[in-house]
Amino acid sequence: MSTGFLKIEVKRVIRARKFWIVAFLFPTLLYLMQANLFRGEVVERTGINFSEHLLGGLAAFGALFVALNVGTRVAIERSTGWQRQLRITPLSPTSYLTAKLAAAMVVALPAITAVALTGALLQGVRLPLGGWLQLVLGVWVGTLPFALLGVFIGQVATAESVQVLTSVSHMLLGVLGGALFPSVAFPEWLQAVSAVMPSHWLAVVGHSPFEADSRLGLAALVLAGWTIVLGAAVTLRYVRDSARV
Repeated sequence: MSTGFLKIEVKRVIRARKFWIVAFLFPTLLYLMQANLFRGEVVERTGINFSEHLLGGLAAFGALFVALNVGTRVAIERSTGWQRQLRITPLSPTSYLTAKLAAAMVVALPAITAVALTGALLQGVRLPLGGWLQLVLGVWVGTLPFALLGVFIGQVATAESVQVLTSVSHMLLGVLGGALFPSVAFPEWLQAVSAVMPSHWLAVVGHSPFEADSRLGLAALVLAGWTIVLGAAVTLRYVRDSARV
């Protein structure tokens, strides 16, 4: 039953055509607008071309943008009683949560790839094959804690409030984390705030192929820590909801 539920969740995401359009267009249009606005400029204190820096950051933003939206369906299922019905079936909590995470990761990969292809084909960004794989696959794997965050938002929000909470989370993570704009341009106090955000470290993963002295290892550790914390929060919340049945 768990395998069948996983297939249903993934097919449901694949068939959501309108969502795919948003997943592709939103981050790529943001990238093109900013890359053309700051064409030829170099990001302060990094020496990295702005188009390259934006590519890494907006690939991260596109991934977290679509991954967080998994919470919308979770909240709707809780509000309609569907999640409660699933709890009395043989489907285990682990299988349910894994299916939701898998659905989020399915949409994240094309969003990252779309930004990378836009940079390569329209902005002239060049990387060796290993660099492209590091960018796309690194950001994709690093998206897992944001998928967990999306599920957690869906578990605590109502069907009416989930969109607001998700949108606020998008913007806070995108802006304060430095995925939408280079955090090196922030005041020192805001850079300290940015460093706490998981999106900051996802952007670091996206920037790493362009930097000679990247913090990829540290970013992986921080994102792994966030994955553990958010995974525990999601599990505890699900167990508490199950106790109310």
